[in-house]
Amino acid sequence: MERLKRTEKNTLTERVLQFGEGNFLRGFVDWMIDKLNKENGGDYGVTIVQPLAGGLVDKLNAQDGRYSLYLRGLLKGEKVEETRIVDCVTRGINPYTNTDEFFDCAKNPDLRFIVSNTTEAGIEYKPNQNPDDFNGLTFPGRLTLFMKKRFDEGLGGFILLPCELIDKNGDNLKECILKYSEDWGYGGEFEKWIETENHFTNTLVDRIVTGYPRDNAKEMEQLYGYLDDMIDTAEIFHLWVIEGDKKLAEEIPFHKIGLNVLWTDDVTPYKKRKVRILNGAHTMTVLAAHLAGLETVKDAMDDELVFSFMKQGIFEEIITTLDLPKNELEQFANDVIERFKNPFIKHYLLSIALNSVSKYKVRVLPSVLEYIKEKNCEPKRLVFSLAALIAFYRTDAANDDKAVMEFMKTASAEDILKKTEYWGEDLSFLLPTVQKHLDEIEKNGIRKAMEKVVD
Repeated sequence: MERLKRTEKNTLTERVLQFGEGNFLRGFVDWMIDKLNKENGGDYGVTIVQPLAGGLVDKLNAQDGRYSLYLRGLLKGEKVEETRIVDCVTRGINPYTNTDEFFDCAKNPDLRFIVSNTTEAGIEYKPNQNPDDFNGLTFPGRLTLFMKKRFDEGLGGFILLPCELIDKNGDNLKECILKYSEDWGYGGEFEKWIETENHFTNTLVDRIVTGYPRDNAKEMEQLYGYLDDMIDTAEIFHLWVIEGDKKLAEEIPFHKIGLNVLWTDDVTPYKKRKVRILNGAHTMTVLAAHLAGLETVKDAMDDELVFSFMKQGIFEEIITTLDLPKNELEQFANDVIERFKNPFIKHYLLSIALNSVSKYKVRVLPSVLEYIKEKNCEPKRLVFSLAALIAFYRTDAANDDKAVMEFMKTASAEDILKKTEYWGEDLSFLLPTVQKHLDEIEKNGIRKAMEKVVD
């Protein structure tokens, strides 16, 4: 069997420089760009730069930048599987061994977009970095050198679309670059160019990308008749929210092919929506679901009682505290439920349950407090989920910081709710309800207790 390669020369104009060759960007951004090229006559070539010394660009280059992407999930209740060969990657560069090739990209007048996913730890500033020690620099340090080269060439700036999962990713990246510029004495003109000629956007990305399908890659290769070391897999759902000037959307018009890409003045409500609904639904459900003897998210979706508990929690309690249009919130919530039902993804409850105390504080507690403030009564499923959390931490299945686990295992509900370092405030006012649920769970089991809060 032959390896997947190009049969004709790639003629795409290199307009996108992408830091990161991993599963996520190839299954998310590059998929979008490939669709734009094929369905809207786009001309967007992606040059991929490997952020770490050990990476995959050699494998990518061996396939001329091509790879297969399999999308698998539910769409309007139906199983959907979609396969495509992604063709938008023109080449991969290892800047550790080909530094000149990397910097030559700065001289390309057609280059307009910079995309990155260097993990949450990637966007960081370190003092006392040496610009002559390229391999020792952080990602923002290297990008500063690259942008200085661009500035020295007298060329225009970029639209930067960082995909790292941190708050204000674009603002943080820009701040790092300006600090390095100051450290290295690049001067006011360069810093003015950074501020005025470049667009640093804050983004929110959302898609589960499951990566190389180890269990059935060989089967896929046999089915499609070629070898592919870079196969990628992902769910059908995708969302990219970009906080930036809406006019910039015309430069890479994903909206013209119906992709779920939103340009907005403020990414915050969308981030809040994701954390409260998607992550919040996970955290409010998985501990009770585990106590009910279930193993995966799909199991929870297939369990009538647990599913009703989660659905009512989302639609009757979480959504009512959010300030986006109701129809948008309900659509997002329905999409989340469909994603949780994805038969192709095995998402274990105990992996989601990791560090649940801090997760509850961020993902669920704000909905509890806002609901009480607005309605003057407690959200019964969300408060029940706090009792389930305490019951879960009394078992050996909990996985958290050692001190947290030791305290939670033996402490009374009253002492737990008073623990302001966990919750940010004293939650003693929830004690009567939480204690009642805990007593019920211990006496009659989680299912009987849950039935009392499900309509």
